[in-house]
Amino acid sequence: MIELDTTDRLILRALAQNATQSASALGRKLNLSQPATWRRIKRLREIGVIAGQKLDLDKEKLGFGVTVFLGVKLATKGRVSLEDFERAVSAIPEVQTVEHILGLYDYRLRVVARDISDFERVLRRRIMTLPGVGDVEANVLLSEERRPGPIG
Repeated sequence: MIELDTTDRLILRALAQNATQSASALGRKLNLSQPATWRRIKRLREIGVIAGQKLDLDKEKLGFGVTVFLGVKLATKGRVSLEDFERAVSAIPEVQTVEHILGLYDYRLRVVARDISDFERVLRRRIMTLPGVGDVEANVLLSEERRPGPIG
């Protein structure tokens, strides 16, 4: 585990809320100089605590009003490699995330679609035709709250 001090944690919390802040603006909020803030951010990147930055798109404004979580159980694990399934499902643009999980299903997928009929098209024509797909369970997202990460 990497040791972080209070200032590091404050920087991470602030960047988690708005990763586009400049080191200068962030430093002003935390009573740090711009160079000191920049050095800390650089160190957090170098040690791998900050692994990258993501663009958070408003899916509804882009026309994707439905999000569905799919549990996928592979029917023939021995005949279809996990890597082949992952590569094939990752090529489907509507599939946002592919998570290999332990439990009732082998994979959990986050799928976006314009509406329920669009989701049905994606499910029938793209996901159910993938090699090795067996049982599938769909859960439609009703609402989502962004929770702060585990920055103590």
